[in-house]
Amino acid sequence: MATNSEPILITRVFNASLADVWKSWTAPEKIKQWWGPKDYTAPTIKCDVRVGGVYLFAMKSPENKTYWSTGTYKEVAPHSELVFTDSFADENGNVVSSEYYDMPGIPKELLVTVKFEEQGSKTKMTLKHEGFPPGEIADMCKIGWNESFDKLEKTFFQGKEFWQEAKSA
Repeated sequence: MATNSEPILITRVFNASLADVWKSWTAPEKIKQWWGPKDYTAPTIKCDVRVGGVYLFAMKSPENKTYWSTGTYKEVAPHSELVFTDSFADENGNVVSSEYYDMPGIPKELLVTVKFEEQGSKTKMTLKHEGFPPGEIADMCKIGWNESFDKLEKTFFQGKEFWQEAKSA
């Protein structure tokens, strides 16, 4: 049996306030705009961001295949840290094995920790995703996270106001 790989660690500094970066992780309408790798969409995002609360996210591939994930929030420290489990799921939120999506070898439950730190007018975000077996799967997950964070930055934090709303005519 393979031992777990080193955790996936990704640090990004966003040109955005701590409040805005936090909201991008906790408001379903914001998550929906950046969740998933490049060219993926997020047709369903539901989350109850509180200790013991559950999330159910869907991401759809360019080939129109939908992948569901679910988990439970273990720690929620507003504007500071989110800790949650991460599992594959079906569309009803039932945990399924990775074989369900033809990705054998991934444990049924992984752990994600996201830390947020104010740095002047910017925000440092550090993600740790742990529990993967060593090898290609962990590498692909890291690529997916980085592509998601590229979308997050482009969507919200490059040259426009995060909360800018369309004005009524």
